[in-house]
Amino acid sequence: MKRSLYLATLLLVVFCISAVSLSAQDEPVELRLWAHQESNFNNATQALIDAYTEAHPNVTITMETFVYDLFIQTLQTALPAGDNADILALFGSWTCSYADRLAPMPEGLVDTSTFYAAAIGGYTCDDQVYGLPQEFNMEYGTVLVNPAMFEAAGLTYPPAWENYDALISDAAALSQYGEDGLMTVAGYHFTNADAIVFGFLAGILQNGGSYWNEDGTAFTFNTDAARATLNQMMALVEAGAIDPVLFNDSANWGGNAFFTNQAAITLIGPWAVAFGLSDFPDFGDFGYVQLPSHTDSDPFFAADSGWGLTVANNSPHADVAWDFLAFAAANADNALSWNIGSGTIPALSTIVETEASNAALLEALPWLDANLPLLQYGSYIGAMPDRDLVFYDIIYPYILDTLQGLMSVDDALLFIEEDANATFN
Repeated sequence: MKRSLYLATLLLVVFCISAVSLSAQDEPVELRLWAHQESNFNNATQALIDAYTEAHPNVTITMETFVYDLFIQTLQTALPAGDNADILALFGSWTCSYADRLAPMPEGLVDTSTFYAAAIGGYTCDDQVYGLPQEFNMEYGTVLVNPAMFEAAGLTYPPAWENYDALISDAAALSQYGEDGLMTVAGYHFTNADAIVFGFLAGILQNGGSYWNEDGTAFTFNTDAARATLNQMMALVEAGAIDPVLFNDSANWGGNAFFTNQAAITLIGPWAVAFGLSDFPDFGDFGYVQLPSHTDSDPFFAADSGWGLTVANNSPHADVAWDFLAFAAANADNALSWNIGSGTIPALSTIVETEASNAALLEALPWLDANLPLLQYGSYIGAMPDRDLVFYDIIYPYILDTLQGLMSVDDALLFIEEDANATFN
């Protein structure tokens, strides 16, 4: 009798727990997601939202998008005020600056080793994961090339440069000049802000150096490796590969220059292909090929952590929001669909390493064929106190001044190191 009563009581408890659990699962959940306006990104994200809410009919996710500058301003004002969305699409390298406003990933939710280290690095703050990347942001390692210009110059296409000297030779041969002697076509456009910065960082790594001290608490830019890199960049200018006065971030920007036939080779991330196909649909054939290493080393490069998803710590449904993140970014099929839709490189290494998903990716985005073998050599840029300040107000202008003949290599490296380290104060 006692045993029967015990079993009846146990069943009643289990039933009640189950009923509560089912009730919680059926309870309506409304989430908001903020993202910057970019049609390919937004459409790919909406497709994931639709798939998730179809599988979870009690969940509603509303995406709100902002033009880029307004998005930055909104994040900076809304998060401290607590007036923010549940899910925030962030650029990975920004994540740690917002970490005190974000919910950490529930323990064991996702095996983060399935992401490339460069991609997940920016979402990891003090050994705690605060978001999941959706793309591998790659600004160095491959270049856009114009086949018609190579053919007209009598050069081998596609190029397979054995070393940096071979790149310099082709680039100089591809440059064109007007009757006034001014450059009209840059042989190799590498003077965009991102191209200069990431080219400089990659060159330091490929020349056997590092731009961090041993414990990552200070920058080391005034080094032999940095000097060798900047001298190699100068060699391109001296050979006539580019006129950095006429071609830079504010004059004849690389993306426009390439797709308007003002540059034969352009150092720019693969995201620019979608830009070119959209804005210059009649451009014609182009290629995307690997750069040679600055030395005989492996083609090491530094990379930002790209766009991904995070969860605000004031969300009343952070658990559901994180479940959506896992669905969107850690499920290989879903992540692949987002990469194809957005035209981006996968953050998940399993997509690249699995034959079927790799083939599906390249069928949709064939220009990524040159990028994928290089991903293993990428490393996260590191936890900088103010990444944009270091990149765009320190490294870029000093190096551009050097390339334009306004500053010596030694002075540039001295000032870069001093000013970059002052950002820690």
